[in-house]
Amino acid sequence: MRFQSNKRRGTPSIIIVSLIDVLMVVLIFLVVSTTFREHQLTIKLVLPESKQGSKKGGSGPAPIIVVVSKEKPHIHLDSKPVTHQQLEQELTKRVAASPQISLRIEADTDSPYGEIIRVWDAAKTAKVAHIESKVRQPAP
Repeated sequence: MRFQSNKRRGTPSIIIVSLIDVLMVVLIFLVVSTTFREHQLTIKLVLPESKQGSKKGGSGPAPIIVVVSKEKPHIHLDSKPVTHQQLEQELTKRVAASPQISLRIEADTDSPYGEIIRVWDAAKTAKVAHIESKVRQPAP
């Protein structure tokens, strides 16, 4: 009994055009489904509304972002909790490196007002050139 045939098989041909098409579809899917964010927060904030809030624009170095949350620890610099003294020291160090740097305070609507004032005072003590608050525009 013979279970195998003596036929020789030819080398299989790979259709490369189909593989390129599939690769392009996967690449397009990945590019479209990726979210592009400028800044990702680790703390959930509900920003206060302001009709006078300005759109971000202009050139210069990226601002230092200080987040004031409603839960303790209240003050976060670069997504790390800091004390008032650490914040003031870090701001002084960054202003010495770049005198025209600005500070953006992002605070929750329910965050303690005293903590926001302490951040503002630390920035003034460190001689930060420009201090701004991030707000959201009211819904029309």
